[in-house]
Amino acid sequence: MINKEHLLTDVEVARFIVNGYHIVEPDLPEGLNEGIARQLDELESNPGAAITDVVPDLWQVLEHPALRGVLVSLLGPDYEVLSPRHWHCKPPGSDHMQWHQDGTNNRATRIDHFLGLYYPRDVTAEMGPTIIVPGTQFRNAPTDRMATYTNIRRQVPLVVKAGTVALTHYDLWHGTAANRSGVKRHMVKFHFQRTQENSEPTWNHDPEELNRPHDWNLRDRAEDVNNILTFGNPLGVSQSDHYKERAIRRKCWNSLMGG
Repeated sequence: MINKEHLLTDVEVARFIVNGYHIVEPDLPEGLNEGIARQLDELESNPGAAITDVVPDLWQVLEHPALRGVLVSLLGPDYEVLSPRHWHCKPPGSDHMQWHQDGTNNRATRIDHFLGLYYPRDVTAEMGPTIIVPGTQFRNAPTDRMATYTNIRRQVPLVVKAGTVALTHYDLWHGTAANRSGVKRHMVKFHFQRTQENSEPTWNHDPEELNRPHDWNLRDRAEDVNNILTFGNPLGVSQSDHYKERAIRRKCWNSLMGG
């Protein structure tokens, strides 16, 4: 059973739909992150999906109530951790990674799976952080075209503290900066998937939240579901694109509500 205090709110679910990511900072046992980082430092080859066998302490992260609460909220109580798992290490001096999507370039109208990016060590701007572009999960571009892009307006470098897990929509645009520090930057990527359809919300849902009227003056300052889904525009896209994204958002929300 999940304590309700760890479940997301309506507003947090709406913001995940719009922005394509959610940051979790679980209160992990003292020394756990440091121990995982040391074990990763010592690896001589990448074990791929067997990373949780080589570093079983990773399961303490995956089973933390704060992380499980978010996963239950977005994927239902019977979600699964898929076998594709991967350790990404950026050693000092490694170059940037070009923009890409892990998905197949389709505008998914459901939230059935997404990624979890765990960082066992503090990540500074010099260590080659993962960089995400909020709101791009509904925007398709050939990878070879994306590879020609440099900085993108409103991109977000994941400069995070040890133990952070960034949950990202599978189609969210992302890359990495170059590591100009003297420290290895570790990230372990997990893939979570829904196993059953929602028949009702699986987060802390307040039915009255949906009755808030549209307020055209709020826009990106909205603090309720209707206005977030309607006006949220993390990329600052044109009106034409925004209309399309709004339709997809509503379909995502309705499917999570069990509709």
